[in-house]
Amino acid sequence: MSDSSTDNTPPTPDAGPAPAGPTERASHSNALRGLALALLIAIVVLALVAWQWYAARSDAGALRQDVAQRLAEAATQTKESRLIAEQVREAMAEVQVKLGTLERRLAESQYQQIALDALYRELSRNRDEWAYAEVEQSLFIASRQLQLAGNLKAALDALQTADARLQRMDRPQSTALRQAINRDIERLKALPYFDTVTIGARLDSLVAQVDGFPLAMDMRPQPAQQPAAAADQPEPNLWTRFWREAWREVKQLVRVQQLDQPDVAPLAPSHAFFLRENLKLRLIGARLALLARDGTSYKADLKAARDWLGRYYDTRNNGVAHALAVLRELHDAEVSVEPPDIDATLEAMRNLRGARDRGGR
Repeated sequence: MSDSSTDNTPPTPDAGPAPAGPTERASHSNALRGLALALLIAIVVLALVAWQWYAARSDAGALRQDVAQRLAEAATQTKESRLIAEQVREAMAEVQVKLGTLERRLAESQYQQIALDALYRELSRNRDEWAYAEVEQSLFIASRQLQLAGNLKAALDALQTADARLQRMDRPQSTALRQAINRDIERLKALPYFDTVTIGARLDSLVAQVDGFPLAMDMRPQPAQQPAAAADQPEPNLWTRFWREAWREVKQLVRVQQLDQPDVAPLAPSHAFFLRENLKLRLIGARLALLARDGTSYKADLKAARDWLGRYYDTRNNGVAHALAVLRELHDAEVSVEPPDIDATLEAMRNLRGARDRGGR
């Protein structure tokens, strides 16, 4: 302020623009360069902004496309998920139905298992009863075979069958019965064996063959053979041949026969019938004596039958000769063996059944 108050110099008239100095030109150039630089920076900034806007727009478009695609895929997956969920619900419904069916069947199976268990227990209780009934039946068969038919082999088979059945059962309470059965088996094995059934069958066969045996009195002599020299003679005339044939017929009216057994008496047809029937009765009597174990009667009947065959029948016949051989063989067989009884075994069986009945009650 002191400078302006002391400066009292009057202004001079403007004679024209003053020439610019070097300083002003430099300032002006700097200002232009600054303006250009600012303009360049602005352009660069605008270019960057434009590029960023374009890039952002492109990214936004790509993002929208990606979002749209993902939304479409999500919608498709949602539909598929719904379909899968629907299928799962249907499958679950079917599974529940099947599960209910299986539960019902399981319940039925459990009921059936319970029924089968009860039936099995019942059968287990009855199985021993059936087995003991079979054993008792086998023992009765053995007893009947010994007492009535005297068939040692059949009785032995029945006892061995009963013992095998008890062995498969393997019950301690059947030990005494098995011991009794084994004792009877050993007793039967110690006896001399003879096949009653076969002997009876052979006697029955002889009875059936008796009607076909030829009698000794029915034997005819063999026709005499013409000598060989007569065959070489010439054919005789008619009268000679007539007288020769007549003489042959006359010779047939009387027959002289030499028998090997001179004491064979001729029998009438009715007597021949009764002879055959009596021979059958002798064989049948031997059959009955065989079943009764009567050795004396058995041998007496066979001896009488053999004597009648040798005396009244043609022993040169093959059937008669075979029958004589069979009778001789059967006569030598020993049939008077007394078969043992198995009463002790039957009593052991009754005791075992009584013990089981008392245990069941």
